[in-house]
Amino acid sequence: MYSLDINFLKDRPGYQQSSKKKNKITFPSGGNLTPVYLGVGLGVFFPVFTGLSLWLLQAKNAELEQNITQLEQQKQQLDQQIGNINKIKEEINTIKGETRVLVTVFDQIRPWSAMLQDLRDRIPVTVQIDQIKQIAPTVPQKGQPSPNPAGGLELTGFAHSFNDVNDFVLTLQKSSFLKPTETKIITAELVDAPIPKGAASQTAGVPIKPPQIVKYTIQSSMSDVPASELIRELEQKGTVGLVARIRSLQQIGVIQK
Repeated sequence: MYSLDINFLKDRPGYQQSSKKKNKITFPSGGNLTPVYLGVGLGVFFPVFTGLSLWLLQAKNAELEQNITQLEQQKQQLDQQIGNINKIKEEINTIKGETRVLVTVFDQIRPWSAMLQDLRDRIPVTVQIDQIKQIAPTVPQKGQPSPNPAGGLELTGFAHSFNDVNDFVLTLQKSSFLKPTETKIITAELVDAPIPKGAASQTAGVPIKPPQIVKYTIQSSMSDVPASELIRELEQKGTVGLVARIRSLQQIGVIQK
């Protein structure tokens, strides 16, 4: 036997209206769909905005990376140029140092021709120079100042009297080529005048006594005044070549006028 289970409630009008109400989608009153459109628009806008921002950010990062690469290349080029400039500066400084040393040595030259002419102009008639010797500069001891690189001068000879030797020293102290404070008499003594070769040493068997003269030794240090400051004196002593070189160096600015 079969049993039938029939629900007659579905056929009732009230139940059917209630079911229709449950399945019916309601919209805002008055037919205003703006909130719906706004919600849909926002739902679409944010993903698009996010994607567009991400794309712009990636493009900006790519541009920045390209700029960084270019700046690094420019930095490498600038570093290379700076290295070349520093190398050139070092070479210039080396050349300047060598030039200063060369000019210093050149500016300390004391031509012997000028020195001898100065001595000839200053020596008294009653004084004779027998020997001229240059004295090399001494090596300074620790804590002492460097000596004059030009060295010194030693004169030995004869004079008629001690006064003649003193006059000669006073005249040498006025020389621009010597240091006046270091020009002094080292020795001075009476000796027999040397007999010239071939002269008779006696007459009729009687020895001839030679006259007494003064044998002297004078020492002085050469002046450390640069030769460029002694152009007038060098010209007067006939040192034309050195003067021409000094003036040429002054024109190009190596030696100050």
